[in-house]
Amino acid sequence: MKLVRDIQSLSVFKRDTAKFRRQLKKTKQPIVLTVNGKADMVVIDAESYDEYLREKESLEVAANVNRGFEDLKTGRTKPAEQVFREFEKKHKSRLGK
Repeated sequence: MKLVRDIQSLSVFKRDTAKFRRQLKKTKQPIVLTVNGKADMVVIDAESYDEYLREKESLEVAANVNRGFEDLKTGRTKPAEQVFREFEKKHKSRLGK
């Protein structure tokens, strides 16, 4: 996705928000808004934002899985029983023990 595809000043965007709203829904492309000639924010339609969040979450899950595999390869693991004992010891007062 190229952010430089559509660049508008915030003033122009505020003057004709309805037009830009239609454009966002039609093109699904972000609009970069500038203040004093510098990029200040990016506006996208809600559907594209939801898609962005889903993709971001998928990438985070994949990164965590990869980190887990790396931990396995390098021996940075503990037996489950040890983890549960440490958890119970740490949270004894909340567990009612």
